[in-house]
Amino acid sequence: MTWLLESDSTETKIVPQFADLPQSAIAGEIPQMADNSASKAVILARGLGMRMRKHDSRDLRLNSDQSHAADLGMKGMIPIGRPFLDYVLSSIADAGFTEVCLVIGPEHEAVVTHYTVDSPPSRLSIDFAIQEKPLGTADAVIAAERFTESESFVVLNSDNYYPSDALSLLRNAPPPAIAGFARSALVADGAVDSDKITRFGALEIDDDGYLVRVVPKPGGTAGNNGGEIYASMNCWLFDARIFEACRRVTLSPRNELELPRAVQLGIDEMEMRFKVIRLSMPVLDMSTRADIYRVQQRLQSVNVRL
Repeated sequence: MTWLLESDSTETKIVPQFADLPQSAIAGEIPQMADNSASKAVILARGLGMRMRKHDSRDLRLNSDQSHAADLGMKGMIPIGRPFLDYVLSSIADAGFTEVCLVIGPEHEAVVTHYTVDSPPSRLSIDFAIQEKPLGTADAVIAAERFTESESFVVLNSDNYYPSDALSLLRNAPPPAIAGFARSALVADGAVDSDKITRFGALEIDDDGYLVRVVPKPGGTAGNNGGEIYASMNCWLFDARIFEACRRVTLSPRNELELPRAVQLGIDEMEMRFKVIRLSMPVLDMSTRADIYRVQQRLQSVNVRL
């Protein structure tokens, strides 16, 4: 999925290059470029995949390999022609990143084998960080601290396919920042089912364009954005301060150390200001079995280059 940038004096439009993609113009907000763009990306691939393990009536569209991977909760390794994580990594490379750390569990030997033996990338260097127990996304970020070497870095999910232009804009922004995706565009483009759009936390944004808080799902807030609600798809640009916030965060009501709570601690207690890069473009979400067939259809013409 490739996008072309067209600029005028008021906005940047990111327009689909291929005829099979949505034809409406997609507006993105361009931040001031950072002096040193991030080169590192951390992908959170440790989750248990409980929603993916759950069977539903649409499983008949899955082949045996897809069903087996879904049973294991290994969302990134679900084959849709090739493992879904290959598409994520290809988009990351297209965005200009050169180093990636996959945060995985000790039981995920198949992931290591795939990227070190079966299909080693040439455009990216791949590192691995082991999160011994699935204690939450804040704990997963801590697992990657050595990889970051105190440099700025992007964090994203292993079960979302983000457009490379969105990742490039985030990579070039001054840290810290978050990519906010317009809910209306996510639904209109068919990237996310309308009945589950509120699963993604809504962003409350101040008048200067900075994050106030992530409203817990299924909340929503229009703020001062002219009625538009921007969603967090867990796509962040951090500096080294996030590690202190992740260590200080307390358990959530779900008994997890959650990254959004660590971000809120950083905002409230550490004077961290997260610029919201407001984007209107699709993100493909593959968190349940019902998503697999749709995502496969959307990505079947994408040229993956690792």
